[in-house]
Amino acid sequence: MRIPDIELANISRFRGEQMGAAMLFIILFHVGLDRWDPFFGLRRTGNVGVDIFLFLSGVGLWYSWSRMADSGMDIRSMLLRFFRNRYVRIYPAWLIMASAYYIPRFHGTTIKEWADLIGDITINWDFWLYDELTFWYIPAIMMLYTIAPFYMILIRKHPMYRWLPLISIIWCVMVQWVIPIHNAVGHLEIFWSRVPIFLLGINFGSIVQRKQTIDGQAVWMLAAIWTLTFGTCLYLEQQRHGHFPLFVERMLYIPFTITTIMLLNRIFRRMPARVNSLMRFVGAVSLEAYLIHSHFVLCHIEKMHLGYWPTFLLTAVITMPLAWLLHTLIEKVTCKIIAK
Repeated sequence: MRIPDIELANISRFRGEQMGAAMLFIILFHVGLDRWDPFFGLRRTGNVGVDIFLFLSGVGLWYSWSRMADSGMDIRSMLLRFFRNRYVRIYPAWLIMASAYYIPRFHGTTIKEWADLIGDITINWDFWLYDELTFWYIPAIMMLYTIAPFYMILIRKHPMYRWLPLISIIWCVMVQWVIPIHNAVGHLEIFWSRVPIFLLGINFGSIVQRKQTIDGQAVWMLAAIWTLTFGTCLYLEQQRHGHFPLFVERMLYIPFTITTIMLLNRIFRRMPARVNSLMRFVGAVSLEAYLIHSHFVLCHIEKMHLGYWPTFLLTAVITMPLAWLLHTLIEKVTCKIIAK
């Protein structure tokens, strides 16, 4: 029996479901578990949800930028609309939740302490200065959004620069092992090691947009790559956790992410409509869920010592309605700004 071709357009078609799956992976990753539990390595691989987010974000950005470019807009107008739409989507939710987190914990009196509070709430500058990871994904994605349009301008004009993700991988090696560079920016490894997958997502955007297909027989190669990368990550986390630079595993996340997305697409094609609808809902509120789940819900549930899976389920059940409420309230205000 002939295996159906792999339709790359499904990356866009099931983008919402993929974002939902990624959010659940991240919650699974954040739920605490004993280091020697048999599930520890599998739980740690949930970290790949971040890379799925970044890859799919890159694909979506290419779609958005291409539509503006094809409409004949000038570069200045495109940049203004791009930044407005991206930051209006992220910044209000970030500002609310960052204020709710940092202000109750603030007991400073000096100008420096007040400046630090304002910096954390506005741009989370302690992440950039000291690798403070409370909400690290938000400043990271805003920085990636800042460079994205210039990368897209470059590769549209000079397609050869689509190879820049390889340079970003080389940079990750330099950050880890070239001592002067490591001393200067090594604390931002969690950011540098996610740049390649984001740029690759932008590169994939044009392929997805053209609705290209891959011979269905390639599913066996995808399965082999997925098995090798997943198995290696599982082994490293279960048996070697703490004994290797994390960026090495995040390089494995690159093929792991892409193959996971392609294989999940084949699953979502066969899922009941209600399941896909639920996953799209989770994906639609994933930003808000990310901001809420760990420091406002999970931290309280873990004190109840319910066990891993009950803690995960209760965290997800409580987080999603709260995320939807925050998303809805913000959308009523921001949709008017984006529509202009």
